[in-house]
Amino acid sequence: MTTIRNAARLAALTAAIAAATTVHTFAQTPEQFYKGKSIELAIGYPPAGSNDFYARLLTRHLGKHVPGNPNIVPQNRPGAGSFLTLAYVYGVAPKDGTVIGIGAPTAPLDEKLGTQGVRFKTAELNWIGRIDSLINIVFTWHTSPVKTVGDAFKTEAKLSGTGVGSTVSIYPTVMNRVLGTKFKLVMGYKGSNDAQLAVERGEVEGHSTSWTAVKVAHQDWRPDKKINILVQFSIKKHPELQDVPTVVELARDDVDRQVLSAVVNAAEIGTSFFTAPNVPKDRVDVLRRAFDATMKDPEFLAEAQKTQLTVGPLPGEELQKLVADVAAIKPDILEKVRAAYATGN
Repeated sequence: MTTIRNAARLAALTAAIAAATTVHTFAQTPEQFYKGKSIELAIGYPPAGSNDFYARLLTRHLGKHVPGNPNIVPQNRPGAGSFLTLAYVYGVAPKDGTVIGIGAPTAPLDEKLGTQGVRFKTAELNWIGRIDSLINIVFTWHTSPVKTVGDAFKTEAKLSGTGVGSTVSIYPTVMNRVLGTKFKLVMGYKGSNDAQLAVERGEVEGHSTSWTAVKVAHQDWRPDKKINILVQFSIKKHPELQDVPTVVELARDDVDRQVLSAVVNAAEIGTSFFTAPNVPKDRVDVLRRAFDATMKDPEFLAEAQKTQLTVGPLPGEELQKLVADVAAIKPDILEKVRAAYATGN
């Protein structure tokens, strides 16, 4: 009987200790939780592209604004147009606020369309904030016979392409299907940096990527007229590209306009960062406010300006709504977007 009583007391003591430990864990403040820890910033792209530039810029400044000052560690996790990183943060990464990711701005639309490789639900991710909108362009090398968007309707131009889910491939494909341009994608390049070098080497005539990626990696290309910028994938013109038509301007009718607008709304999501679902709310709030503070940090802004990275931030709460708004696309327009969005020429 004594043995039974002792066993019961031991079990009760063990349960009490476990309960106390659990209470202590949940009672931790964000500062206590993050102190001495590292936050992984999972980058869904290879090094040297615009998303990589932005992500690494963020890693150098975000930690000082997070209570507890955790170390921010960048980790490139390329693959499937960043879908692998989105799936990692959504389903594999710890749900405790120690992993932040950046992936394709088209991800919410890809999810709604049922694009192959989507293993995530974007509305369930906790969106932290956006550094800038992300306007893509199509450019051709100066030796190409395709020098204007008008030429692209008459003459085929070979463009270097990367992952199926990347805007690098999606945007020219949409132009072909909706407007009738003759871009031909040559797939298989590891990232936008390799794809741009392929243009310079003469392997292809042009490439579609973000304007930021071009001007940061090759600052002389446009001033020295080495490239022709044919079109920008946005609803509003970028301040630096006032002489370049938007793809929406090229729409032949209202239906084309709605389809193209739905696709390029990804530009508004832009270079945005998210953490996993089910992260405790206080940690999500802390990460969002730290991100907002970073966007106003003089040292962050000075480094962005030095590297020619533009900053047009959006808070996490507004970004969360923007992602959710994709669900509001009308069914008839969604079907037309689906038809335009399929990979291929």
